[in-house]
Amino acid sequence: MGGAPGNILVPIAFLVFPLIVMRLFKALDPRQAIARAFVFGWMFLPVANYDIFLLHNTKTAVICLSILGSAYHFDKERLSTFQFNIADIPMLLWCTVPFFSSIANGLGPYDGLASVLSQSERWGMPYYIARIYFSDEKSVKILAYIIFIGTLVYIPFCWYELIMSPQIHRLTYGFHQSDFIQTLRQGGGFRPMVYMEHGLMTAMWMALGLFLGIWMFFTGLLPKIIMHIPSIYLLLLLLFTNIMMRSMGAISLLIIALLVVFISNKTKTTILVLILLIVPYLYIYTRTTGIWDGRNLTNAISEKYSTDRSGSLQFRFDNETILVQKALQGTFFGWGGYGRSRVYDEEGKDISITDGLWIITFGVNGIYGLVVMIIAIQWPLILFLLRVKPELWKTKTWGNSAVMAVFLGIFMIDNLLNAMIIPVYMLCNGSLIGMLLNSSKVVSGNSDTDLLEAETMRKIHGTRFIPSPCIKPSRFI
Repeated sequence: MGGAPGNILVPIAFLVFPLIVMRLFKALDPRQAIARAFVFGWMFLPVANYDIFLLHNTKTAVICLSILGSAYHFDKERLSTFQFNIADIPMLLWCTVPFFSSIANGLGPYDGLASVLSQSERWGMPYYIARIYFSDEKSVKILAYIIFIGTLVYIPFCWYELIMSPQIHRLTYGFHQSDFIQTLRQGGGFRPMVYMEHGLMTAMWMALGLFLGIWMFFTGLLPKIIMHIPSIYLLLLLLFTNIMMRSMGAISLLIIALLVVFISNKTKTTILVLILLIVPYLYIYTRTTGIWDGRNLTNAISEKYSTDRSGSLQFRFDNETILVQKALQGTFFGWGGYGRSRVYDEEGKDISITDGLWIITFGVNGIYGLVVMIIAIQWPLILFLLRVKPELWKTKTWGNSAVMAVFLGIFMIDNLLNAMIIPVYMLCNGSLIGMLLNSSKVVSGNSDTDLLEAETMRKIHGTRFIPSPCIKPSRFI
């Protein structure tokens, strides 16, 4: 047993968690059990890689394997209902990208298959689970509500670390999961990490909960009372916590996301969402061609906001520049693993720092991997735009899905500067695909919103990948 720092609670947590998931399956509906296991497992399990009984375990692997094992034991029939659809191809391609990188660089098929397994654990398994269990209105509501409740539960932990410094993971599991220096904030104070890999990851997680909570409140999907407290007070507390965490990137993206859903729904246009989709391509094009070095942006930030933040951002841009030059020297499938895509000086010392997921992917998996990654993340949002008109985004059927779709667009933009991958995002990804594939089953009640939804859905034509409401999904499977 080995492979991770920390105390005895690290392997205990990994070994006990499958038993907790089995207990949840016995006590709850499978969708409730999976949503709670995934959300709270990610929120509280240690950030560790542990070899137990010859198996390489990460937090994500333990969560996904525990859920799939329990589902196989308690709900085997539902697992067998999964049917591959052409809409699943982007995620399938993204999970298999590392194999081609390994082969192209002479690392062999064994290395390629091992890399595919690792990629599938973090991206493919959550997607697969969501495709089966969160593909209708009721299940999506469960997932959205559990995510929101999870962020509320995190509030006292965040406040403890805002005041006392990020120590909870160390006090529980015996080690800091990230460089403590990065938790220090300009002007004093700390950036909470709690049980996640980095403070930026925690900030984006809390922003997702607030995004869901605000839109659910606006659309009437949020209960008026939660844990004997009016939900509006909990929303305000969550908003205040997000602000006090002082992660300008997460707050800025949250504001953009809220503006996108509100304005798109009000104006019944998708122009703002299309801009979200285009931004990553424009950024990557300007950075890989050298058209833009980022100095005008950092200079503006330095003059109007903070010299420290501008310096940090320019440092990222400078590292991106040398990493882009190295990536362009690699194959169409990148350099492969083992640090081959990094930049070294004449003495063999690594002089590069990788921050954005896009530059990491570009270096390791090349142009092919970069394009596939972006498409895999944005694909549900693209299909959502083709399938669901903005006036439906505040209905009971599509309200939560609209938030998840827009958040995936925001997540891809965040990946330009960060690499904070929370597998719950891939639950949203798979949930959207499943929901869209099942969208012919439109709930038509007596309310005005339901009638509007049903009428609008009849007018929407099917796409090549998603069936029209008047066509049975089985014809496309």
